[in-house]
Amino acid sequence: MSLVLIAALPFLGALIPGLMIRAGRNACAMMTGSFTALALILLLIEAPAVLRGEVIRTRISWMPGLGLDANFFLDGLGLLFAGMILGIGLLVILYARFYLSKSDPMGQFYTYLMLFQGAMVGIVLSDNILLLLIFWELTSLSSFLLIGYWKHLPEGRQGARMALAVTGGGGLALIGGMLLLGGIAGSYDMTVILQSRDVIQASDWYLPALLLILLGCFTKSAQFPFHFWLPHAMAAPTPVSAYLHSATMVKAGLFLMARLWPVLSGTDAWFYIVATTGLVTMVLGAVIALFKDDLKALLAFSTVSHLGLITMLLGFGTREAAVVAVFHIINHATFKAALFMSAGIVDHEAHTRDIKRLGGLRHLMPVTFTIATIAGLSMAGIPFLNGFLSKEMMLEEAAHTGILVGALATLGALFSVAYSFRFIAHTFLGPKRHDYPGHPHDPGFGLWAAPAFLAVLVVAIGIFPAAMVGPLVAATSGAVIQGELPYYSLRIWHGVTPALFMSIIAVAGGWLLLRRHAPLDARWLAARRPEAKAIFDRGMDGAVGMSRRLTDALHDGALSRYLMIFSAAAVVIGTVSFLGGTHGAGTHQMLPVTPMALIGLLLVVTASLGVVLFHRNRLLSLVIISVNGLVISLGFVYLSAPDLALTQLTVEVVTIILLLLALNFLPKETPRESSSARKWRDGIVAGLGGLGVAALAYAIMARDLAFDSISQFHLDQSYPGGGGTNVVNVILVDFRGYDTFGEIVVLGIAALAIFALTEALLHGPASKRLLSWVPDQKRAGDRHPLMLVVATRVMMPMAVMVGVYIFLRGHNEPGGGFIAGLVVSIALLMQYMASGFAWAQERQRADYHAIIASGVLIAAATGVGAWLAGRPFLTSAFGYFRIPPMDYFELATAMAFDVGVFLAVVGSVMLALASLSRLARRAGETVNETPMDIDPSRAPAPVSPETEEAR
Repeated sequence: MSLVLIAALPFLGALIPGLMIRAGRNACAMMTGSFTALALILLLIEAPAVLRGEVIRTRISWMPGLGLDANFFLDGLGLLFAGMILGIGLLVILYARFYLSKSDPMGQFYTYLMLFQGAMVGIVLSDNILLLLIFWELTSLSSFLLIGYWKHLPEGRQGARMALAVTGGGGLALIGGMLLLGGIAGSYDMTVILQSRDVIQASDWYLPALLLILLGCFTKSAQFPFHFWLPHAMAAPTPVSAYLHSATMVKAGLFLMARLWPVLSGTDAWFYIVATTGLVTMVLGAVIALFKDDLKALLAFSTVSHLGLITMLLGFGTREAAVVAVFHIINHATFKAALFMSAGIVDHEAHTRDIKRLGGLRHLMPVTFTIATIAGLSMAGIPFLNGFLSKEMMLEEAAHTGILVGALATLGALFSVAYSFRFIAHTFLGPKRHDYPGHPHDPGFGLWAAPAFLAVLVVAIGIFPAAMVGPLVAATSGAVIQGELPYYSLRIWHGVTPALFMSIIAVAGGWLLLRRHAPLDARWLAARRPEAKAIFDRGMDGAVGMSRRLTDALHDGALSRYLMIFSAAAVVIGTVSFLGGTHGAGTHQMLPVTPMALIGLLLVVTASLGVVLFHRNRLLSLVIISVNGLVISLGFVYLSAPDLALTQLTVEVVTIILLLLALNFLPKETPRESSSARKWRDGIVAGLGGLGVAALAYAIMARDLAFDSISQFHLDQSYPGGGGTNVVNVILVDFRGYDTFGEIVVLGIAALAIFALTEALLHGPASKRLLSWVPDQKRAGDRHPLMLVVATRVMMPMAVMVGVYIFLRGHNEPGGGFIAGLVVSIALLMQYMASGFAWAQERQRADYHAIIASGVLIAAATGVGAWLAGRPFLTSAFGYFRIPPMDYFELATAMAFDVGVFLAVVGSVMLALASLSRLARRAGETVNETPMDIDPSRAPAPVSPETEEAR
């Protein structure tokens, strides 16, 4: 379970900053960092076993039917990436504490950072590709929040949108590719997929899966032609840039390519696509970086170049190149994080990142100069620093691949040396200036401690590579290769090799390029070249414009058009499927049609036609609809479904009464909206749709099902599993109890929404229209007939008794909490209708909001009780008890759940009624008639809006 805790700790840490920021910035940073530190400690505890070649696994069954399980595993590759994410994340938390100004909401920043950290840790530890995809998309969302953290900057908002659009689009492609991969392997577990190389590469779906997966990886890791989003993400605060470029986000694509290397590499498609893309990205990124004047932009394009370098190595498909790729991932993380933090220090102190406004800072910022120089020389590949080791090994692999590849790799390395030298020389060397925007000086220890630690690692790995990272490189390379490691040597001197001469050419050429930078920069600025951002903006504008035109054409707000499109599409799809399939005669004979069934059928058809013909008269349509509901209730009785009949009947009564109250405030007729042609069109589509549904129902009922119905399981397990003989009720409170729980929550939310709308109408701007509302029809003189008043009051206790009876018998006979709640609601509704809202409200003692809340909480408590008993949520328990002198009787926890359903139904219905009645009462105060819900003998005197507001 330690892996689950490692993955969960960053998410738990995301809950802390918003609270701890009230205790001060130091406390906030310390508490946030403690969660990352604890996760890192737990990871280091598992490290010795992983370095010995073991794989740590944790498996949690979640949704096995869908193949979605919370499975995690830790091998060498996961250890490397999780260590980078947590280790550099801890340094970034420290760095951000001193980098962010007092005006920056630090709690919000740390919350976003921890969410981002948790998503990345989830990616590298996931053993289930569906779970991995969830974390993958979460990185896109959390990085969007981090990149756009400075919301007041337009470039921040634009950079965040661009990153989300590119990586999110690639994520959609990745979802398709990973699902194909899981389908080929027959499992969504990564460990199973990694053992299915032959099956995957022999499949016809290998190439589509490869292309989709690589599209997701390339967009995430800013490979050409998707490289443009990464430099624009530099609008984020420097701690974000340092974290994003060194250990997270862009490294996610590299991680996934390395993780799937054993099953996807080794083919021509992999080599040509991955190696070519990486090589082009490496050279292009290096060339652009040389001519960037913004420190972070230069480093951003250098990241693009180095990501291309690693991608190229993975694309070679050889075991030796895979080892080099792993080694350079480690080296790049150390020197790139240090460089970004150094650039942030310069910006923080000099108040500019423009190289042309800098220079001579070594005199004013010696500590920062030392750190940046070590990291910059490592990025250039100068001996005795870690970047030199992996660069030499990269050039060696490129030379073995081919002359053209070696030449282009040398060219990329040459430009890498040039921009690295420029970063150091144009920022720190030269004479001291007197026109800095700020007053640069070395900051306090808190700001340079993190990059200094990384600079020490750069030197230590460069001098003692085998001792510092040898076991980690071996374990990680073994996880990538999934086989025997090739021979390789982590040492400074490899003898006189082609890579040595290529490296000399790169260093010498880079120095010459730096010397000629000014004229080359002028030519670069004068040259006409395509701008990726401009192309992206035009593409996005075109896509948005086309979407808007399509939306305006289809989504014009007319429900009839939407229904027509859906119905026509269903008819077309159904027709195509029917014509393209095989058909056989049904095996079931039709049952005889009894006179009663025929009468019911004719009533339903007639009522349905009546709704169509008289739909403009809303009151008449409502009455006809109620006829349909009543006939359907009788149909349930005819088909031996008393539970459904009771439910349908009670729901029909409640909804019709509430709709009639709502109709009181609406026009009683709707205007004519459809032309004759439109009516014919809609009629034909509706007729075809109805015939299609009827034909489908007939085809199903006339044939034996090709699968076993679950109904037999419910019949067999109703009593043994749920303790009840009423299968319908047992399904609602046990087998499908979670569905019922969701339904009562939705019902309560609907009632609360009606209440909120009522409050807005009573006290908002719309209250003036309500006060000036005049009924559009004459009201009856006798609103509360005496016979109705007497009858409802006499029936009230009997109705409540019936409701209690239906409730108690529900587990074994037709009934239950839902029906009982509706029966009691009808009894209460009748009191309001007969005696008026004021009379009934004076005698009402319970708050309807509290009734709804009590029902939901009681139902939830029943489910939690099942958890405490070690059973699934809302699993029922039952037993038999005897209280003398009574005989044995059954008690089930489902009764408590049914109580919750009962209360939620009663509270929701009555709150909706009370809300509509309050509208009628307010409206009735402005007319010369007694409002329909006020007893004439108790009608209050008209009051002004001010008095009502005070009330």
